[in-house]
Amino acid sequence: MKINDIPVREVEENYVNIHPIQAAGRLTAEAMKALIAYGDGYSTCDQCRKPFRLDKITKPPIAEFHSDLAKFLNMDEARVTPGARRAFQAVCLSLAEKGDIVLVSALAHYTEFLAVENARAAVKEVPLNKDNVVTGDAVAQKIEEVTREEGKKPALVMLDHFDYSFANEHDIAGAAKAAHQYDVPILYNGAYTVGIKPVDGKALGVDFVVGSGHKSMASPAPSGVLATTSEYADQVLRTTQMIGDVTGRKFGIKEVEMLGCTLMGANLLAMMASFPTIQRRINDWQEYVAKSNIVINAILDIKGNKCLSEHPRKHTLTKVDTTGSFDKIATTHKRRGFFFSDELKQRGVVGEFAGATRTWKLNTYGLTWDQTSYVADVFKEIAGKYDLL
Repeated sequence: MKINDIPVREVEENYVNIHPIQAAGRLTAEAMKALIAYGDGYSTCDQCRKPFRLDKITKPPIAEFHSDLAKFLNMDEARVTPGARRAFQAVCLSLAEKGDIVLVSALAHYTEFLAVENARAAVKEVPLNKDNVVTGDAVAQKIEEVTREEGKKPALVMLDHFDYSFANEHDIAGAAKAAHQYDVPILYNGAYTVGIKPVDGKALGVDFVVGSGHKSMASPAPSGVLATTSEYADQVLRTTQMIGDVTGRKFGIKEVEMLGCTLMGANLLAMMASFPTIQRRINDWQEYVAKSNIVINAILDIKGNKCLSEHPRKHTLTKVDTTGSFDKIATTHKRRGFFFSDELKQRGVVGEFAGATRTWKLNTYGLTWDQTSYVADVFKEIAGKYDLL
């Protein structure tokens, strides 16, 4: 089936999907309806009145949604953005200048680097410990090192709670405490937490919370969230002061880093439609982690396999090493590494990067108990077929 020349995507309807970055971005039925109802370009602007700003619209209840987002994250102000990366960008452009240093994890996502570079600042990485985890002490040491070498403290610390590579849990509360000891603001990267587990920004002691709608909030891409405390709201959410020299025009209500209005239309309304589900499902986080461990333990029952992430798992995203098992089969199989993808797909499981048999990632978020047992059995069944048990 095609829409003109565009093939219809039927992954979620026909398979169990364990793709590492798609699991928690699956849309709710309500979000699907919102996409259709608000798919027209400027659909959110039907009831836009003075002061002509997205977060002030009351019908549909966009203003209320912004307030609810701030409460959801226990922060003072919140904005929606076209992805987490645009939230990183907004904070970096507000706090960092040319010649400044921003600290990131040695496992930081590339978009954090680009956000810093966009602000004409430079990145310094906080090293990992032997368990591939960033500690509060490591953040403190890096702040002291940068201050000593550069003659000034870093402009910002950006730290992932769970990184995108291993999904290891990093000491965000310890990092926040360390950063504030040196009067350095800290950004919490919750791309893999906001929307799937409880996040309390003030309890963690952070100044900014960033979330990804399309990774973890059952929302379409691109979508994201930026929340901040009142201390930094005026700086990051500053309004324009420019005046046209010929016309004298001014747009004082428009927020500079948001470029006036940010996420609008179907993406925003779909995020809003999924929000009640998001608020409920964060309470089931430990259940999803338990399901993750069932699948990972089944993979570890196969001879030669390793879990490269922390184990037992604290997250549903995991990096595994099957070099000692499935990759051995790939070296002589006529389909090479694609044999593994074929075997999974024949059994109704997709999401493993096609051809990957060495190190690869999977995400079990959203699976039912029956699906969890089935996926665990599928890995063992394939292993048994090739005498790997």
